[in-house]
Amino acid sequence: MAHDSHNVVAVGTNDADLYTAIKELERINGGIALAVDGQVTASVSLPVAGLLSTKPLEEVVTELEEINNQVAKLGCKLSAPFATLSFMALPVIPELRLTDLGLVDVKTFKLIPQET
Repeated sequence: MAHDSHNVVAVGTNDADLYTAIKELERINGGIALAVDGQVTASVSLPVAGLLSTKPLEEVVTELEEINNQVAKLGCKLSAPFATLSFMALPVIPELRLTDLGLVDVKTFKLIPQET
């Protein structure tokens, strides 16, 4: 989820897995989802405004650890990949940011042209 705007942030290697993960977010009423080869492999349900859980803290921590471990097994080297994605969508922090308008150069306030 995008910091401040709370939009969906979806990153992936193929449209089918992105679609599967986004449909899972819809099913669980917001949160974090991972899909690989067309299957949801892990998710963290955050049904309160798509940001908060009603589960005990320990359960949420376990779910976050599981999804982070699965992302690491896919080759991600970031220690907090979902926090990184969240802040990548906060358009007040320089350099490049993801927004609902596209990729923005925050220093120049210009959209970066999309390559086709």
